[in-house]
Amino acid sequence: MSSPTLTRRGRVVLAVCVGGVAMAFAAGGRSLEAVVLPGAVALAAGYVQLARIDEPAVDRTLPPEGFVGEGGEVRLAFEGRDAGGLSPTYVADVDDALDDGLAGPDEPVRTSVGDAPATYRVDYLRRGERRFGPVTVTASDVFGLFEREAVVEAFDETLTYPACREIPARLRRSLYADDAVGASRRREEFDRLREYTRGDPLRDVHWAATAKHDELVVKAFAARTERGRVAIAGETAGDREGAAGRDSTGGRGGAADRDPADALASAAASLALALLDDGVPVDLTLPGGEVSADPGARGRRAVLELAARAGLGAVAVEEADARVVAGERGARYRIGDRTLAFGEVAGAPVRAAVGGGRGAGVDGTATEGESPEEGRGGATARGGVAAAARGEAAGRRDEVIGG
Repeated sequence: MSSPTLTRRGRVVLAVCVGGVAMAFAAGGRSLEAVVLPGAVALAAGYVQLARIDEPAVDRTLPPEGFVGEGGEVRLAFEGRDAGGLSPTYVADVDDALDDGLAGPDEPVRTSVGDAPATYRVDYLRRGERRFGPVTVTASDVFGLFEREAVVEAFDETLTYPACREIPARLRRSLYADDAVGASRRREEFDRLREYTRGDPLRDVHWAATAKHDELVVKAFAARTERGRVAIAGETAGDREGAAGRDSTGGRGGAADRDPADALASAAASLALALLDDGVPVDLTLPGGEVSADPGARGRRAVLELAARAGLGAVAVEEADARVVAGERGARYRIGDRTLAFGEVAGAPVRAAVGGGRGAGVDGTATEGESPEEGRGGATARGGVAAAARGEAAGRRDEVIGG
């Protein structure tokens, strides 16, 4: 930590004390008692208080990973660096440095170090890996006369997923046949009961068994049959200059779609997640990597992580069921002999909530159009069930996509 330094208030008090000493020599000693002694005591007490404190260690708790436009609360807990524990409690302004893709408070957060953690809200502005830290702790004494600064080298990272949107059922189902959906999605043969995990359709919750346990229990069905896979290839092409800052989704995008790579990530991830919701496995190839994803929480995570890190470039995939091409004007789907602008077909944003339909679910819960035998009404009827499950499953690290 740096040495204690005078604040503006401290400099004023020091100037008054110096002036009081000068007055004492000129007019007598009363000014020493009235002004100088109280000021000197306050200055000495403030200096001693800050001189006794040690640099703290910081334990940062991050909100769940989420989509662009989402966010959550960051918690900074302070601990001592040795067995002796933390220094005596003191007031400090805490400033957590954030990556350009993150937005936090405009001013440092004031807290009582040693008594309570510092908390603030962070918003995810750009997709990709984003870093938190270092933490600047500026301690002040009880009179506000001195301050002492420490820069704590505490770093953490989070992954922000691209903004995803609903994809119309007709477009999704044009990529696969009804018989491509596995037996478990048709619910032909009951297998067993097991613990609920994120990604399970809420219609599978077994309420009678759940009432006898402390956690949700779901019905598991027989192993899936062979299913066709949908291959999605995505790349950027065309004009790339001047794309930054433009709406890459044909006028319906958000802050995430600032360049072709962002538009590509949003369009490809939206389609892949929609197909996984339908129980259809996906092979996704983007600049920077590829993934074979099966329906469920693990597959969703793999798709979102790949899309979050995708960049500019082409892919060496000659044949694909759906090709996503992004340029200055936005992203387009090429399916067979059709070309569709992502901004024209995309629906409402996908939100990081449990259940409640395609516009509210990203963790594999039952949504509109989830399986061939379900219609739009099924998602609405499950709204209350989703709320109950949300309470049971809250507080886990993987809030967005489960598991």
